[in-house]
Amino acid sequence: MSNQQHSVSRFPRLRKLWKPAAATGAGGTTLVIWFEEVIALAVDFISVIFISLIAGLIYLYKTYVFKSAMPGPDDLKKR
Repeated sequence: MSNQQHSVSRFPRLRKLWKPAAATGAGGTTLVIWFEEVIALAVDFISVIFISLIAGLIYLYKTYVFKSAMPGPDDLKKR
């Protein structure tokens, strides 16, 4: 019987590299999630800006289109 010690793992390089690989994978996932949150926040800000722009356009449309339907000073004096 031999007293020679054998490595438990058949791939000794894998034992050395699993921690950096796990850290890189977790770091990459963290960056992707962080960028996703930043993009979601930017979309919220952009949507608020577009809503205010669209509200302004609707207000201008209402003012210019329906201003002619309002009675003018001459219409009120004819009565």
